[in-house]
Amino acid sequence: MVVDGSKMVRKMIADVLKRELAGVEVIGCASIAEARAALETGAVHLVTTSLALADGDGLEVARAVREAAGQAYVPVIVVSGDAQQHLVERRFTEFVTDYFDKSLGHEALAAFIRGYVQPEPVVGATVLYVEDSRVVAETTKRMLERHDLAVVHVLRAEDAFALLTAESLGHSTHRFDIVLTDVTLKGELSGRDVVQRVRVDFGYGKRRLPILVMTGDDNKDNQSELLKAGANDLVLKPIEERLLITKVLFQLRVSDLGQARTLT
Repeated sequence: MVVDGSKMVRKMIADVLKRELAGVEVIGCASIAEARAALETGAVHLVTTSLALADGDGLEVARAVREAAGQAYVPVIVVSGDAQQHLVERRFTEFVTDYFDKSLGHEALAAFIRGYVQPEPVVGATVLYVEDSRVVAETTKRMLERHDLAVVHVLRAEDAFALLTAESLGHSTHRFDIVLTDVTLKGELSGRDVVQRVRVDFGYGKRRLPILVMTGDDNKDNQSELLKAGANDLVLKPIEERLLITKVLFQLRVSDLGQARTLT
């Protein structure tokens, strides 16, 4: 589904997508109201939306997708000329999966969307993975490694803190670029504690060290609390590989990976 107030832009994007993605069906919508109506007729597999629409903020389209039955984790890509500024200001919420700078052009947008079908790896990235079930960990670890991600798995929050402390002191061979943690862990500390300690005690901001939390809890208030505590995003259990990899690679792309990292 392509949501944009300009009929010409919708057609240009649709033409490029139809040429680049075999068998794709593109639903064009000019407004939030049209997008909501389209979502009621059936599931979509990916959404792009501009921020400025005639009847409101394009982020409402993202919210509508999340609220639509069976579409809670459809990729939603914001296409905007000032997307980067909104990202820096943390205006993008958990409803948005990714963003694209429209100044790069529609051909680049098509290539960008293809990345969701066949995600491009982030070379050299290392995941610190906290999961107390060895069976679940092995399955998830294989998912990540299939996409060329290095994974360091630990069973307890305390083990993760020890590794992060060693890294911060320069005593580790690892350089962690993202944390992936289950919300429920054996012992006194939970995934929420992992988030809070990384953000408060270590002082690492969301771009310095992104954190994804895996949870089977569909309570929206509990999910919101995890995000408020400092999680970058959530991954709902049971884990779906495409969604997990999409979210991990997105967080790596917008983090300070490969740059001089700060504590902001």
